[in-house]
Amino acid sequence: MEDTHENGGWTKVEKRKAKKLKVIEAKLDANPPRFMYVNAEIVKRKEAVGISDLRDFVLHIIADAPPAGWIRVQNPQNIQKVAVVLVPGLTSTVLSLPPLPTSATANPNLPLAIPLPSTSAPPSSASGDDDDRTEEAAAQLGGVPFIARTFSHACPTRAPGESTRMHSVLSTFFHGPVSGEEKKRRVTERIASERTVQKDPVHYVLSVEQMIENEYPIPSYMADVFDRPDDWVETPHQTAEGTPKIYAIDCEMCLSAEGKELARVCVIEYTSGKVEYDQLVKPPRPIVDYLTRFSGITAQALEPVTTTLPAVQEHILSLLTASPTPILLGHSLESDLRALKLSHPRCIDTALIYHHPRGRPLKPGLAWLTKKWCGREIQNRGEGGHDPEEDARACISLLRKKVSNGPGFGEFRTDLESIFERMARSQGRIGTGAIRSAVVDHGNPATWHGAKATTPIACKSDADVHRGMLDAIPSHQFVFGRLTELADTLGCTYAILSRVDPPPMSDAAHAAPKRLADVLATLEAQLTSLYAALPSRTALVVFSGHADPRRMSALNAKKSVFEAALRAGRTSDEADSEMWSSREGRELEEEVEKARRGLVFLSVKS
Repeated sequence: MEDTHENGGWTKVEKRKAKKLKVIEAKLDANPPRFMYVNAEIVKRKEAVGISDLRDFVLHIIADAPPAGWIRVQNPQNIQKVAVVLVPGLTSTVLSLPPLPTSATANPNLPLAIPLPSTSAPPSSASGDDDDRTEEAAAQLGGVPFIARTFSHACPTRAPGESTRMHSVLSTFFHGPVSGEEKKRRVTERIASERTVQKDPVHYVLSVEQMIENEYPIPSYMADVFDRPDDWVETPHQTAEGTPKIYAIDCEMCLSAEGKELARVCVIEYTSGKVEYDQLVKPPRPIVDYLTRFSGITAQALEPVTTTLPAVQEHILSLLTASPTPILLGHSLESDLRALKLSHPRCIDTALIYHHPRGRPLKPGLAWLTKKWCGREIQNRGEGGHDPEEDARACISLLRKKVSNGPGFGEFRTDLESIFERMARSQGRIGTGAIRSAVVDHGNPATWHGAKATTPIACKSDADVHRGMLDAIPSHQFVFGRLTELADTLGCTYAILSRVDPPPMSDAAHAAPKRLADVLATLEAQLTSLYAALPSRTALVVFSGHADPRRMSALNAKKSVFEAALRAGRTSDEADSEMWSSREGRELEEEVEKARRGLVFLSVKS
């Protein structure tokens, strides 16, 4: 404070600071940020704007990433916050937008102008002023007039994937390749660390994020993402301190009318190589195929067996209830855990710590890995099938090789990093100091894509997400939220973790219209209040991620049944319902492309 006496009080310097801030705000308002699509660049692209492009665009406006070619940002230095909302199910049909052009002379990747009243001209930017948006225009967009009030264009997007499947939108948005400079720094750091790294297998235990991404059945005390059926068991929560035992495990299955059933399990202690448990298991249902060429199991071998799955679970749990919690080792271990109906917190998976030469999401086979890195052949018994003891010992050999040679051994590596790591390394385009980030999502984002955010907020409903975003906006420069009720209502949620059959196909316009209208009205209110809570010069990104994946999921499910039948050696005469035709193969590729379509809406609040 100054020691200037005025009217019996003290004149504070803060008054001058407030006045100065008003002047700065006025200058910033005089040069507002603005987004403009670069149609010429979009036309040159072979496909629509990708989720990775959205990620890089966000990093450009919030951090110091290079600019994107498909969109131009005026006065990016004046943007003070970024809010991103993922709303699966927010499709052109729901919004009553014009369909994507199908003419051979029209480009389906160009932004679509959102309908306006005939008396108004559409703005040229990616977002326009709210003043020239009327309720009449908003009414053209079904039950979400907020879209018409706030955005001038809907830009088509394309989710990640390949010809027969769609990949995770969340994983792609939250993770990207590191820069060349950062990759060199990491290689140097990795070489230095591998020289001094302790030869400790615990280093390779999967994180919760890795387990979720690879469809592991997660114990309830780690993350609320797996609904454990009544006949499942989970390892009790124990301390992680100390040196844990490691057990390599491998299971063989047979096929019943209800699906695969556990028929044999082998457990080997890692340090001693001693077989701790090797047991044939009596399946609870009649076997229709023993899968002998894969499992090595025959009807004669199982006929005298009386040991049931609950007895196996009890025995294995007796090994796993030690303190500290032992580690389970296996290859694609999630399949063995599902056969055992067991959730376990500490796992090492040789299909993940070693890489496929063509990279993710492909996983290397155990026989190939053992030949490549251990120099010996396994699974070469022909029609005699696999030996679970041989496979478990192969996993032990691979882990020992990994521990001996360091983390980079056996990897065909493409370096990725979280966007929050990228933000933390940034010099900062928004404000000063570190960028504070918040991820507000269903489940527990702290164990998944929000693990490295400043503030991960766990939610159980869209209402929770809405409140969490409102709470986070004032104190964070980057806020992400996901609203899923619309997709759940339409029945088109794409859950990579789901093992259940896809929901039945139905037309959203005919399915519970009153319920859909209520959901759209709630979504409208949530988006409107979120926008009202944003300070001026906040970038708002709303995107759908993908379209309806149900037909794609149904076809993939049928394809999986067909491939399982082939592996089991059954002919088409034995299983006509499991046939997979070339026509269905072409249809699957078409449905994947349809499912990968999405929309993004971009605006800066004035």
